[in-house]
Amino acid sequence: MKITFKLFASLTDYLPAQARYSNVLELDVAPDASINQIIEPYGLPAKMVHLVLVNGKYIEPDKRLKQTLVEGDVLAIWPPIAGG
Repeated sequence: MKITFKLFASLTDYLPAQARYSNVLELDVAPDASINQIIEPYGLPAKMVHLVLVNGKYIEPDKRLKQTLVEGDVLAIWPPIAGG
């Protein structure tokens, strides 16, 4: 099934070179793949996977191991943000 995968800020460095400018990848994933299984091949450091949203809804860390997606979902991930 097809989903949209978006990485923001410093996490865009983990995307393939052709996707870094737009920060978006269209992925074909297994229907039973959890969020963590979808993220794993990109080698994101666990401490950098801070804000995880599916279709704009926050997914708590303990739910990322089991939650799956459906066709057309958008998975977006932000690192911790520092500012002042």
